[in-house]
Amino acid sequence: MVLADSTYKSIWRISMPIIVGLVAQNLMVVIDTAFLGRLGEITLGASAIGGIFYLCLVMLGSGFAVGTQIMIGRRNGERKYRSIGRIVDHAVYFMLFLAALVFLLLSFGAPQFLGWFLKSDAVLGESLVFLSYRRFGIFFGFLNLSFSAFYIGTTRTFILSASTILMALVNIVLDYTLIFGHFGFPQMGIAGAALATNIAEAVTFLFFVGWTWQRGYFRAFGLFRFWKPRWRLYRPLLRLAIPVMFQFFLSFAAWFVFFMIIEQISETALAASNITRSFYMLLMIPVWGLSSATNTMVSNLIGQGKMDQVIPLIKKMLLISVGCTLVVIQANLFFPAKIAAFFTDEAYLVEATVPLLYVVSFALIAFSVGMVVFSGLSGTGKTMVALRIEILSILFYLGCAFTLAVGFGAPAPVVWFVEVVYFSLLGLFSYIYLRKGSWRLLNI
Repeated sequence: MVLADSTYKSIWRISMPIIVGLVAQNLMVVIDTAFLGRLGEITLGASAIGGIFYLCLVMLGSGFAVGTQIMIGRRNGERKYRSIGRIVDHAVYFMLFLAALVFLLLSFGAPQFLGWFLKSDAVLGESLVFLSYRRFGIFFGFLNLSFSAFYIGTTRTFILSASTILMALVNIVLDYTLIFGHFGFPQMGIAGAALATNIAEAVTFLFFVGWTWQRGYFRAFGLFRFWKPRWRLYRPLLRLAIPVMFQFFLSFAAWFVFFMIIEQISETALAASNITRSFYMLLMIPVWGLSSATNTMVSNLIGQGKMDQVIPLIKKMLLISVGCTLVVIQANLFFPAKIAAFFTDEAYLVEATVPLLYVVSFALIAFSVGMVVFSGLSGTGKTMVALRIEILSILFYLGCAFTLAVGFGAPAPVVWFVEVVYFSLLGLFSYIYLRKGSWRLLNI
């Protein structure tokens, strides 16, 4: 499906299924956190550390999927549909190889690495239990990313809503069953949360295969013909994807380090920050969906030779993004205590979480601008430039967080304010580059 225009209707047609899918996906995180919050602040803090460490490595696959998505979007705009199958097949080969490397790293590197940084032995032990189960889901997770890249790149985003809702439903039911030991199953605690997500990802993979086969996309796009790997195809794909892989990895690695800094404050600050992270990510969803749509729509327009429509498209995306964010943060501003109480029964954790929710309301406004402009830049194919911008922003972000928390002993709400700084810098640097116009010279 070629993008016919960049009207608000087209933007919503592509963005809305992605947003719905992300709502379902992040609902899993919210429910996980709410369930684990009933097991105490140690388990709650460990799920934050283990989950973010896992996500750091998963972001390598997500970054490669975005690079794949950009190339698929470009070929889709050029109407070179048969070449899309070769791109997807080569992406799958690489994803499986990468998943094997991540599995080995989680198996043999995580205990020593986390042991270097964590002050609490109890949090370390629970984090390692989580990762020992969660690592087995990496293969299905990376294959699902390949399917997502295909469907977003070809602007067939409806399937993402259905697949992620299915994954969320399976995960939530299994969370309830395995974490607390209902319906005759053993009580597994944090290990049950990891196992539930693994099974949900496997079910989602089978759904993707069945749907793609039933719709005839295997034949129409030449998917999964298992072409012999060709370096001629990998070269442009990796040129696009590797900077995005490192950009995504560094972004979540920075968040992992950020939580390591928070852990130095106290176990309570870490637990409250995990509650904040869960709701923060839920409120990020409209912007994540719009950013993903911005990425593929920019690439699609360039593939059609409509470069003059790129900046107007980004401006429309910004208007929608900021408007959506101003709506969703109202819950943060007016009902912070009720939100925190959903995740924990402990009054002291609710009290510690409320000021953090106020802070992330400001961060979400900066995010709604910075991420859309940054995704527009990535969609032009200038992924190496995007990586440099990410590195500069992260260095400033972590420097501020470390100085505030360790150097000045600042409380968690003050440290969390660096999120505003990070997204503001990301958007500012991206805007400056887009205004220069040299992205028009790229050919992929």
